[in-house]
Amino acid sequence: MSINQTPNNQTKTTDNIAYSRLTFESNGHVCLIGLNRAEKRNAFDSHMIRELSAALTQYDNDNNLRCALIFAHGDHFTAGLDLMELQDKLDKGVFEFDESQIDPWGITGKPRTKPVVVAIQGTCFTAGIELMLNSDVVVVSSDCNFAQMEVQRGIMPFGGATVRFVAAAGWQKAMPYLLTGKPFDAATADRLGLVSEVVAKGQQFERALELAGEIAQAAPLGVKGLLESAQDGVRNGAAVALANLPSYLPDLFASEDAKEGVMAMVERRAAVFKGR
Repeated sequence: MSINQTPNNQTKTTDNIAYSRLTFESNGHVCLIGLNRAEKRNAFDSHMIRELSAALTQYDNDNNLRCALIFAHGDHFTAGLDLMELQDKLDKGVFEFDESQIDPWGITGKPRTKPVVVAIQGTCFTAGIELMLNSDVVVVSSDCNFAQMEVQRGIMPFGGATVRFVAAAGWQKAMPYLLTGKPFDAATADRLGLVSEVVAKGQQFERALELAGEIAQAAPLGVKGLLESAQDGVRNGAAVALANLPSYLPDLFASEDAKEGVMAMVERRAAVFKGR
């Protein structure tokens, strides 16, 4: 599957959910979510925002899916927010999610419990940067160009960059980009600690899919506990997260997957985990 394929503007339906701005399919235990508004450089309008939330919620609720890969059809990941379409909706709850919904930017709504990998090419502006900062593994093409340019549009970042960009890069490294909105390239994003890997142009989807597949082969209960503990540390601090760490262990040690992991080691074979 190529992320540069011609986008299909027909509605995609999976499990009774209709997607017109996304593609949604599974590849084994990996969920593939494709931004599919290439004619608008995949800019987020209100429909795409709701569909991405629905897709991530569907993924998080499906016990057969263990890792999600968010990618983009066309030449660009996203031009950011479609401000023309959103201008009269920004103060009307378009970015508010209830306790049953996953917020793609992790600000409100139900906390995500499973890992997300992102593959990025071409332009990745504003909300796209904040989406990747709320993900777990980020693979970018060497041709990527980034900009957190909200201050150039009369607003400010509100999808997490004020916290996550600063946490990743450090105050003095982050502020020149946040306060000016000036662009930066893939090598700079890597140097700032915003991405996991930079790969050759056109190789980002294949590499991200490889990593997503590796994550999906790991023990699902262990991955879920690891992710929750790491998120606990980010949100509540190291002391709280370390104090909560022992609470994960009894159920994990008693699980079928833990027994399978030991037997696989003894028998010198690949483990086959079932998530129980």
